[in-house]
Amino acid sequence: VNEGGIKQASNLCPDPGEPENGKRIGSDFSLGATVQFSCDEDYVLQGSKSITCQRIAEVFAAWSDHRPVCKVKTCGSNLQGPGGTFTSPNFPFQYDSNAQCVWVITAINTNKVIQINFEEFDLEIGYDTLTIGDGGEVGDPKTVLQVLTGSFVPDLIVSMSNQMWLHLQTDESVGSIGFKVNYKEIEKESCGDPGTPLYGIREGDGFSNRDVLRFECQFGFELIGEKSIICQENNQWSANIPICIFPCLSNFTAPMGTVLSPDYPEGYGNNLNCIWTIISDPGSRIHLSFNDFDLESQFDFLAVKDGDSVDSPIIGTFTGAEVPSHLTSNGHILRLEFQADHSMSGRGFNITYNTFGHNECPDPGVPINARRFGDNFQLGSSISVICEEGFIKTQGTETITCMLVDGKVMWSGPIPKCGAPCGGHFSSPSGVILSPGWPGYYKDSLNCEWVIEAEPGHSIKITFERFQTELNYDVLEVHDGPNLLSPLLGSYNGTQVPQFLFSSSNFMYLLFTTDNSRSNNGFKIHYESVTVNTYSCLDPGIPVHGRRYGHDFSIGSTVSFSCDPGYRLSHEEPLLCEKNHWWSHPLPTCD
Repeated sequence: VNEGGIKQASNLCPDPGEPENGKRIGSDFSLGATVQFSCDEDYVLQGSKSITCQRIAEVFAAWSDHRPVCKVKTCGSNLQGPGGTFTSPNFPFQYDSNAQCVWVITAINTNKVIQINFEEFDLEIGYDTLTIGDGGEVGDPKTVLQVLTGSFVPDLIVSMSNQMWLHLQTDESVGSIGFKVNYKEIEKESCGDPGTPLYGIREGDGFSNRDVLRFECQFGFELIGEKSIICQENNQWSANIPICIFPCLSNFTAPMGTVLSPDYPEGYGNNLNCIWTIISDPGSRIHLSFNDFDLESQFDFLAVKDGDSVDSPIIGTFTGAEVPSHLTSNGHILRLEFQADHSMSGRGFNITYNTFGHNECPDPGVPINARRFGDNFQLGSSISVICEEGFIKTQGTETITCMLVDGKVMWSGPIPKCGAPCGGHFSSPSGVILSPGWPGYYKDSLNCEWVIEAEPGHSIKITFERFQTELNYDVLEVHDGPNLLSPLLGSYNGTQVPQFLFSSSNFMYLLFTTDNSRSNNGFKIHYESVTVNTYSCLDPGIPVHGRRYGHDFSIGSTVSFSCDPGYRLSHEEPLLCEKNHWWSHPLPTCD
């Protein structure tokens, strides 16, 4: 307003200032002028790289956006093609709080673009984000391709240029396991190969701009999602590929096949009444193999009937999480009836079937987590099953024989199954301990105890390969001795575990307890018997991209570390060899 009280248009914007740890390029603040911002090395720009002075409400002059800020970069790296893999910090364990991680991927061939896909992805939804942009100008909003949070991600993300940047921002509270990314160079003006749905069929093999892919499902499955997707001009597919789900009503006439609960293994939902009928040639029989089975106990049921009508004799009725043994029909038709009530659901079931003649036994399949020896199922033939490391037989004997019993051709015993046990006593020099149900989810209300015993004079080292339990509720305790009264080495839940632990004697005790709700993948732990010098600790190792100072590992000694240029040590405190033969904390990393 001028001296006479008359409104006068302002033609200048206020000085926007400079971001801390950054600089501004441009000092013209008049209408239409643009200023740009950049950050010092090891800082990342958050906000607009450039802002413009513009007229607001015909009177005011104001900047088009706030001044950006420069945040210190805590992790990340510069990557080059033609391809590779990288992960969030600590993956597959919990990433750091208050992280600002930046990765820039550059194609070696400047005429190619960058394609990424996520093997795994899980961020705290709404609070932790991964922003993905085109080019090498990190943080520029104009180049943003995707902002991801939670666990849903596109099948593929492709840059427009020969560079792509990724910026991970996490808050101060609890996080999740993060992500694992694969990247590679592909041809320009391409969206990349999105793959084919499980149980699906794809028509078309072109992935260039304007190319179309069409999808349908294998017989017996229903398509959910888009039947066709197009490669758009921005190098992104118009949608994710569809999924093929199993319908609730169907007849099967093929000699072998699969029966899945709806939306297996994500949970089948509520209020279901599904009927599947398997019809084989007259004179043959039908064999069912239960690969996975998890229903709400006592309320959701699967009934198997020997015939095609509702009144046919019931061979078995199943509920809960106990996997039934194999089933064989007496005739050439089987009817499966699945009922789910109005609340709660389990993972569902995965059942394979095959038909067979009267002078042979049914194909037993290859049990999960095992190897099978023998491919002849005729009368008099035998097969053997050996469990993989970490698994034990949960059903049947190692060898079964096809034989005649009461006029019927059948296997001499149940088809062997292998599973991860809930506890055990281990005395071999090395081995694996798995959470029950591995590689699937563990069960609720568990109380599993493992004792590892080494030769006298030896110590036990355990290494965590994978660990993910329900935070605060499903807990693994590790004790330095043979039982629960032994000193506690650590109590772990969520995704936070040390790289390894040592016992001070030749015994180690592990206790895994779970509550009555929600489960997770669990854990895979390697153990080995090691010789510990009475007066020293084991060699702690050297961080990747780092150096170690000190070669004395005796009790009371310390070793320290530094990192190569461009890397930062995760913690500066030296490692002290304590009286229990352990270092005071895990080996640091160079990030």
